[in-house]
Amino acid sequence: MTALPPELSLVIPCYNEGKILPLLRQRLLQSLPAMGLAWEVILVDDGSRDNTFAELAALHAADPRFKVLSFSRNFGHQCAVFAGLSRATGDFVAVLDADLQDPPEFVATCVAKLKEGFDVVYAVRRRRKENLFKRAAYAGFYRLLKAIAEVEIPLDSGDFCVMRQCVVTVLRNMPERDVFVRGLRAWSGFRQVGLEYERAVRAAGETKYPFRKLVKLALDGVFAFSSLPLQLAIYLGFISLAVSLAGAALIIFWKVMNFQIFGHYPSEVPGWTSLVCLILFLSGMQFLILGILGEFIRRVYAEVKQRPRWIVRAELGFPPEAPL
Repeated sequence: MTALPPELSLVIPCYNEGKILPLLRQRLLQSLPAMGLAWEVILVDDGSRDNTFAELAALHAADPRFKVLSFSRNFGHQCAVFAGLSRATGDFVAVLDADLQDPPEFVATCVAKLKEGFDVVYAVRRRRKENLFKRAAYAGFYRLLKAIAEVEIPLDSGDFCVMRQCVVTVLRNMPERDVFVRGLRAWSGFRQVGLEYERAVRAAGETKYPFRKLVKLALDGVFAFSSLPLQLAIYLGFISLAVSLAGAALIIFWKVMNFQIFGHYPSEVPGWTSLVCLILFLSGMQFLILGILGEFIRRVYAEVKQRPRWIVRAELGFPPEAPL
């Protein structure tokens, strides 16, 4: 085993991946030596409830190049990625998932592309293996985000990428609590290029991104990289005001001119129906606007508290002086 400083760091978040880790180790040991680079693998246990930490400890004991961070609880996939980036020291830093949907063999292709002069090579999914509903939801989200985001976020690109250390340094200095890795990566700039790859099905276990977490990730992307929801609140306010004024003018005109609408004169129809409809419409608009404002305020509140983004319970393979 080499004692040289790593040229390539792989950051791999893990959550209840005990079943898949032996296969992951096998795939990594098959693909990494062929690259001819000194390497390290930083495995981040995101508060797993199975035997993930025990498997990670065994990996480290068998090969010190496998390093481990273990969180005190589940802080989320994106925080796990950032924790790994904070410890990555290689000239090239790759981010991939533990479930082998991101093939480790593709890292070599990305590194070769980096050597052409790029700073970031991100993987673009050629097609997904999920059910029709999830594929449609993903496609819709990425296209919505691309349309409203204030930075150019590539379509169908996830966190799977390889970056130069200069880009990682920029990312690790970003203090946000609600992190959205692919958005921050795009925001950082530098020379970036996408490469298509075939995303595989999970090698074992169940997905760690149920619908609820996917919605949260989508909201993190929308609210972190677009002010359109705030602008939308203003537009909805103007629209609701215009509709209300138009409705009021119509009712007054109907009352004054005393003509039939749908076979009824104004004296024949009490005004409570239109009034209730108008109140419900305005109330709905107000709650929607308050909800949008509340979501931004919640995120500001989270940033102001300045709590740590993660807490490390145990670490294996890192020098004591390494910063969190």
